[in-house]
Amino acid sequence: MSARPVIAGIGEVLWDVYPDAAHFGGAPANFACHAASLGAEAWMVSAVGADELGDRALDFLGQREVQCASVTRDPKHATGRVLVTLDATGQASYEFAVNTAWDHLSWSDQRASLARRCDAVCFGTLGQRSSISRDTIRRFVEATPPTALKVFDVNLRQHFYDTETIESSLQIASALKLNGEELPIVAEVCGIKARAPRDVLMELMTRYELRLAALTHGRDGAFVIAAGEESECPAVPTTVVDTVGAGDAFTAALVFDFLRGLPVMEINRHANAVASFVCSQPGATTPLPASLLEFA
Repeated sequence: MSARPVIAGIGEVLWDVYPDAAHFGGAPANFACHAASLGAEAWMVSAVGADELGDRALDFLGQREVQCASVTRDPKHATGRVLVTLDATGQASYEFAVNTAWDHLSWSDQRASLARRCDAVCFGTLGQRSSISRDTIRRFVEATPPTALKVFDVNLRQHFYDTETIESSLQIASALKLNGEELPIVAEVCGIKARAPRDVLMELMTRYELRLAALTHGRDGAFVIAAGEESECPAVPTTVVDTVGAGDAFTAALVFDFLRGLPVMEINRHANAVASFVCSQPGATTPLPASLLEFA
């Protein structure tokens, strides 16, 4: 790996439309933005429409220093969007537009070339809701070098996932990140009988030969396993504005620090601090403060 790791997010690019404003989003896009802010050569692999939101998405990614040569313009389908509703505690619910540009992500020589350069790639389930994009995402992940970290950040959304998507994603992954709500669903899909979360995570690591696994618990922090080390770290207390993007920020810090070979305890502490800061700000990709970048 070079001194500046090449890290890609692949899947959905969209706008989170709140009652009073629209914020740039999409889990792998949020991930790429935070990876760039931490110092990676970050790439986004997706598609946007030939519309105003597509223009704004590319401008936004560029401002965050994310490379966009693998974000294509689709003249037939609109840029993705999702209606976001927040409850009294800041927890978000989502209503996704269907058949958008990122549902039509095609394979190309340029994307194959980028995949071969990657030190890490992050993908989830939502980006695989169409067969076209699902095939491209899997080809991209499998085209990365054997040493690359292939991160399955589960991100279950509404009905946009099924057993086959989860199982096949685990089979091509070398790292896994999920939250406390997703863990029992993944465990059931994989036929792992209910028991302690740590045991489920260890079973998943063994079965799918994972190098890294992380389980986030919101206000209760996170549990991370890698290279025979384990770390349970409490969350950094904060006033929650909204939780959108906090998990993606956690994943970005997790991956960046893992590639640098940091001890698992330090990785977990930094990722928790990054996620906590994002929870304290509106939107998913607010720039990180100097203190969190200096940690990196």
